[in-house]
Amino acid sequence: MNRRKQFMEGLLTQNPVLVQVLGMCSTMAITTSFFNGLGMGVAVLVILTLSNIIISLIRKIVPDKIRIAMFIVVIAGFVTMVDLLIQAFLPDLASSLGVFIPLIVVNCIILGRAEGFSYKNGVVDSFFDGIFQGIGYTVVLLIMCIIREFLGNGAFGGGILGVDGKGIQIIPAEFGIKMLTLPVGGFLVLGCLIAAMQWALNKTKK
Repeated sequence: MNRRKQFMEGLLTQNPVLVQVLGMCSTMAITTSFFNGLGMGVAVLVILTLSNIIISLIRKIVPDKIRIAMFIVVIAGFVTMVDLLIQAFLPDLASSLGVFIPLIVVNCIILGRAEGFSYKNGVVDSFFDGIFQGIGYTVVLLIMCIIREFLGNGAFGGGILGVDGKGIQIIPAEFGIKMLTLPVGGFLVLGCLIAAMQWALNKTKK
Protein backbone atom coordinates (compact mmCIF):
# COMPACT_ATOMS: atom_id res chain seq x y z
CA MET A 1 0.00 0.00 0.00
CA ASN A 2 1.16 3.50 -0.83
CA ARG A 3 2.50 5.03 2.41
CA ARG A 4 2.27 8.58 1.11
CA LYS A 5 -1.39 8.04 0.28
CA GLN A 6 -1.99 6.58 3.75
CA PHE A 7 -0.30 9.57 5.36
CA MET A 8 -2.32 12.08 3.33
CA GLU A 9 -5.53 10.23 4.17
CA GLY A 10 -4.79 10.34 7.90
CA LEU A 11 -3.75 13.98 7.85
CA LEU A 12 -6.15 15.43 5.28
CA THR A 13 -8.48 13.53 2.94
CA GLN A 14 -9.72 11.04 5.57
CA ASN A 15 -8.85 12.96 8.72
CA PRO A 16 -10.73 11.25 11.56
CA VAL A 17 -12.03 14.52 13.02
CA LEU A 18 -12.42 16.99 10.17
CA VAL A 19 -13.57 14.60 7.44
CA GLN A 20 -14.91 11.44 9.11
CA VAL A 21 -16.27 13.55 12.00
CA LEU A 22 -15.43 10.98 14.69
CA GLY A 23 -14.41 11.41 18.31
CA MET A 24 -16.27 14.71 18.72
CA CYS A 25 -16.85 14.40 22.47
CA SER A 26 -13.21 14.25 23.54
CA THR A 27 -12.13 16.64 20.79
CA MET A 28 -14.29 19.47 22.09
CA ALA A 29 -13.97 18.68 25.79
CA ILE A 30 -10.21 18.54 26.31
CA THR A 31 -8.88 21.10 23.83
CA THR A 32 -8.57 23.92 26.35
CA SER A 33 -4.79 23.67 26.83
CA PHE A 34 -1.82 22.49 24.79
CA PHE A 35 -0.88 19.91 27.45
CA ASN A 36 -4.32 18.28 27.30
CA GLY A 37 -4.34 18.11 23.51
CA LEU A 38 -0.86 16.66 23.26
CA GLY A 39 -1.50 14.10 25.99
CA MET A 40 -4.82 12.94 24.55
CA GLY A 41 -3.45 12.83 21.01
CA VAL A 42 -0.45 10.71 21.93
CA ALA A 43 -2.62 8.38 24.04
CA VAL A 44 -5.03 7.80 21.15
CA LEU A 45 -2.15 7.36 18.69
CA VAL A 46 -0.50 4.67 20.85
CA ILE A 47 -3.76 2.82 21.59
CA LEU A 48 -4.94 3.01 17.98
CA THR A 49 -1.66 1.69 16.59
CA LEU A 50 -1.34 -1.19 19.07
CA SER A 51 -5.01 -2.14 18.67
CA ASN A 52 -4.69 -2.15 14.89
CA ILE A 53 -1.70 -4.48 15.07
CA ILE A 54 -3.34 -7.01 17.40
CA ILE A 55 -6.68 -6.98 15.58
CA SER A 56 -4.91 -7.50 12.26
CA LEU A 57 -2.93 -10.42 13.73
CA ILE A 58 -5.95 -12.31 15.08
CA ARG A 59 -8.54 -11.33 12.45
CA LYS A 60 -8.43 -14.71 10.68
CA ILE A 61 -9.08 -16.77 13.82
CA VAL A 62 -11.90 -14.67 15.29
CA PRO A 63 -15.47 -15.50 14.14
CA ASP A 64 -17.14 -12.63 12.32
CA LYS A 65 -20.13 -12.67 14.68
CA ILE A 66 -18.05 -11.70 17.72
CA ARG A 67 -15.64 -9.29 16.04
CA ILE A 68 -17.08 -6.16 17.73
CA ALA A 69 -16.75 -7.73 21.18
CA MET A 70 -13.19 -8.73 20.29
CA PHE A 71 -12.40 -5.17 19.19
CA ILE A 72 -13.61 -3.80 22.53
CA VAL A 73 -11.65 -6.35 24.58
CA VAL A 74 -8.41 -5.58 22.73
CA ILE A 75 -8.91 -1.81 22.88
CA ALA A 76 -9.93 -1.92 26.56
CA GLY A 77 -6.73 -3.77 27.41
CA PHE A 78 -4.52 -1.13 25.84
CA VAL A 79 -6.61 1.73 27.26
CA THR A 80 -6.18 0.30 30.76
CA MET A 81 -2.41 0.06 30.35
CA VAL A 82 -2.09 3.60 28.96
CA ASP A 83 -4.40 4.98 31.64
CA LEU A 84 -2.35 3.40 34.44
CA LEU A 85 0.91 4.66 32.92
CA ILE A 86 -0.45 8.20 32.69
CA GLN A 87 -1.66 8.05 36.29
CA ALA A 88 1.75 6.81 37.42
CA PHE A 89 4.01 9.16 35.46
CA LEU A 90 1.77 12.14 34.54
CA PRO A 91 -0.74 12.53 37.38
CA ASP A 92 -1.54 16.13 36.42
CA LEU A 93 -2.49 15.03 32.91
CA ALA A 94 -4.56 12.14 34.29
CA SER A 95 -6.43 14.56 36.54
CA SER A 96 -6.97 17.03 33.71
CA LEU A 97 -8.25 14.50 31.17
CA GLY A 98 -10.35 12.70 33.75
CA VAL A 99 -12.87 10.26 32.33
CA PHE A 100 -11.89 10.87 28.71
CA ILE A 101 -8.96 8.43 28.86
CA PRO A 102 -11.16 5.44 29.88
CA LEU A 103 -13.73 6.55 27.28
CA ILE A 104 -11.17 5.86 24.54
CA VAL A 105 -12.48 2.27 24.75
CA VAL A 106 -15.59 3.35 22.87
CA ASN A 107 -13.96 6.13 20.84
CA CYS A 108 -15.43 5.96 17.33
CA ILE A 109 -12.03 6.65 15.76
CA ILE A 110 -10.47 3.49 17.19
CA LEU A 111 -13.51 1.27 16.67
CA GLY A 112 -13.95 2.69 13.17
CA ARG A 113 -10.37 1.88 12.12
CA ALA A 114 -10.65 -1.58 13.66
CA GLU A 115 -13.80 -2.36 11.68
CA GLY A 116 -12.96 -0.46 8.51
CA PHE A 117 -9.25 -1.18 8.12
CA SER A 118 -7.26 -3.44 10.44
CA TYR A 119 -9.84 -6.27 10.37
CA LYS A 120 -9.44 -6.36 6.58
CA ASN A 121 -5.72 -5.65 6.08
CA GLY A 122 -2.29 -6.96 7.04
CA VAL A 123 -0.19 -6.07 10.07
CA VAL A 124 2.19 -3.64 8.38
CA ASP A 125 -0.56 -1.67 6.67
CA SER A 126 -2.57 -1.61 9.91
CA PHE A 127 0.46 -0.34 11.83
CA PHE A 128 0.94 2.60 9.48
CA ASP A 129 -2.79 3.28 9.40
CA GLY A 130 -2.78 3.60 13.18
CA ILE A 131 0.22 5.92 13.11
CA PHE A 132 -1.12 8.19 10.37
CA GLN A 133 -4.70 8.35 11.66
CA GLY A 134 -3.32 9.07 15.14
CA ILE A 135 -1.15 11.88 13.77
CA GLY A 136 -4.15 13.37 11.97
CA TYR A 137 -6.18 13.29 15.19
CA THR A 138 -3.36 14.78 17.26
CA VAL A 139 -2.73 17.61 14.79
CA VAL A 140 -6.40 18.65 14.92
CA LEU A 141 -6.36 18.59 18.73
CA LEU A 142 -3.25 20.76 18.87
CA ILE A 143 -4.65 23.26 16.38
CA MET A 144 -7.84 23.56 18.40
CA CYS A 145 -5.87 23.90 21.64
CA ILE A 146 -3.70 26.68 20.23
CA ILE A 147 -6.69 28.61 18.84
CA ARG A 148 -8.84 28.28 21.96
CA GLU A 149 -6.00 28.93 24.40
CA PHE A 150 -4.57 31.90 22.54
CA LEU A 151 -7.83 33.62 21.61
CA GLY A 152 -9.50 32.68 24.90
CA ASN A 153 -6.72 33.42 27.41
CA GLY A 154 -4.03 35.13 25.33
CA ALA A 155 -1.56 32.38 26.25
CA PHE A 156 0.25 29.44 24.66
CA GLY A 157 1.54 26.12 26.00
CA GLY A 158 -0.76 25.70 28.98
CA GLY A 159 0.25 22.81 31.21
CA ILE A 160 3.81 22.70 29.87
CA LEU A 161 5.33 26.17 29.49
CA GLY A 162 5.38 29.27 31.64
CA VAL A 163 5.25 29.77 35.41
CA ASP A 164 3.47 26.85 37.13
CA GLY A 165 2.52 25.53 33.71
CA LYS A 166 0.09 28.35 33.01
CA GLY A 167 1.52 28.92 29.57
CA ILE A 168 3.35 31.84 28.03
CA GLN A 169 1.17 34.94 28.22
CA ILE A 170 1.30 36.64 24.83
CA ILE A 171 -1.51 39.16 25.22
CA PRO A 172 -3.26 40.25 28.46
CA ALA A 173 -5.80 37.67 29.58
CA GLU A 174 -8.52 40.32 29.96
CA PHE A 175 -8.52 40.82 26.19
CA GLY A 176 -9.26 37.15 25.53
CA ILE A 177 -12.56 35.86 24.14
CA LYS A 178 -13.55 33.87 27.22
CA MET A 179 -16.36 32.13 25.37
CA LEU A 180 -13.78 30.08 23.47
CA THR A 181 -12.63 28.41 26.69
CA LEU A 182 -16.19 27.16 27.31
CA PRO A 183 -17.86 24.14 25.63
CA VAL A 184 -19.57 26.43 23.11
CA GLY A 185 -16.10 27.60 22.06
CA GLY A 186 -15.18 24.02 21.22
CA PHE A 187 -18.21 23.75 18.95
CA LEU A 188 -17.42 27.03 17.20
CA VAL A 189 -13.74 26.30 16.59
CA LEU A 190 -14.38 22.74 15.45
CA GLY A 191 -17.18 23.87 13.14
CA CYS A 192 -14.90 26.45 11.52
CA LEU A 193 -12.11 23.89 11.05
CA ILE A 194 -14.49 21.34 9.49
CA ALA A 195 -15.87 24.02 7.15
CA ALA A 196 -12.34 25.07 6.14
CA MET A 197 -11.32 21.46 5.47
CA GLN A 198 -14.41 20.76 3.37
CA TRP A 199 -13.83 23.93 1.36
CA ALA A 200 -10.20 22.97 0.73
CA LEU A 201 -11.08 19.41 -0.30
CA ASN A 202 -13.87 20.54 -2.64
CA LYS A 203 -11.60 23.15 -4.20
CA THR A 204 -8.91 20.50 -4.77
CA LYS A 205 -11.42 18.18 -6.47
CA LYS A 206 -12.60 20.93 -8.81
